[in-house]
Amino acid sequence: MSKENLYRRLRKTLDLSFLYKDTEELYGNTGNPSIDPVVFFKLLITGYFKNITSGRKLVEDYSMRKKVFYFLAMTLTRNCHGIQR
Repeated sequence: MSKENLYRRLRKTLDLSFLYKDTEELYGNTGNPSIDPVVFFKLLITGYFKNITSGRKLVEDYSMRKKVFYFLAMTLTRNCHGIQR
């Protein structure tokens, strides 16, 4: 991946850690695991760049692209919940 890659630049400059505090009251401790709020917001950003409006298509798209994985700070063996595949 080149140094000029959009996702590389975003990952270095975009700090979304404030989302953890801002959304903590919205996430429960029971039921299915929630998507990490930072990962979710980053998925929405990639969807915006690619004009993808469907959540399913977003997940399908990110799972096939190394550049998006890099931006999401995910490994190829983890899904967006952080659960091993």
